Amino acid sequence: MTEFTIHGIPGSPYVRAPLLALEEKGLPWRLEPLAMGGNRTPDYKARLHPFAKIPVLDHGDFRLYETRAILDYVDQIAPEPALTPDAPKLRARMNQVIGIVDSYVAPRLSGAVTFPRLVAPRFGIAVDDAAVVAAIPAAQEVVDELARLLGDQDYMAGPALSLADLMLIPHLVFLPDFAEGAAMIAPHAGLAGWIERVKARPSMAATEWDVLLDRFPVAAEPIAAHA
Repeated sequence: MTEFTIHGIPGSPYVRAPLLALEEKGLPWRLEPLAMGGNRTPDYKARLHPFAKIPVLDHGDFRLYETRAILDYVDQIAPEPALTPDAPKLRARMNQVIGIVDSYVAPRLSGAVTFPRLVAPRFGIAVDDAAVVAAIPAAQEVVDELARLLGDQDYMAGPALSLADLMLIPHLVFLPDFAEGAAMIAPHAGLAGWIERVKARPSMAATEWDVLLDRFPVAAEPIAAHA
C-alpha cells in the first residue's frame, strides 16, 4: 500500500493519534516533522492547512486534515484490525470519548496542565505556575469523568481497542510523570490501569516522542507558539 505521510510536530498528541492507528494497522508511514510553531508559518498555511493546525495526512495524491477524519480514513482503508465497534452503543461511546478529548481534555488538561509541566520546560518556554494551579479543578473534573466512563472495562469503548483509546492515550500517557497528573489519577485505579495497558502496546513504543525525533529529525526553527 502507498506510504502515508503525516505532517506535524513530534510529541503532539494530535499527531501521535493517527500514527498509533497506522501502527495498529501495520501500514507504512513516515512523519514530515515540524519544529514547535512550524505550523503557524505562512508557508505551512498556504501548502498544508489553512487554519494552521496539525496534523495533515498525505496518502498518494489525497490530502486530509482534522485528526478524527484521518483516524476514520485509516480505519476504513485498512479494515483489519477494526478500530470502530460494530455495536451501536459501543460506537456511540467511542464517539463520545473522542468528543470529550477535543472539547475538554485538550484545553483543560493537555493545554492547561501537561504542556506547562512537561513540554514548556523542554523548549525554554516560561510557565505561569499560578495558572497551572488554577487549572487543576477543571482538569480533575475531566479525569474523573473519563474514569467513570471507563468503569471496569479494558478499553474506553468496551472490550476491544478503538479509535477512542488512540485519541485519548496521547493526552493521558504522561499524567503519571508529573506531580499534579499523578495526583489526578491517584483515586482512579481503573484509569491508571488503562494507561498502563495501552502504553504497553507496540504502537506506543514506536511513536514515543524521542523515538520520532531520532527517526525524523526536526530542522531548527524559531518557536513562534505552541500548537
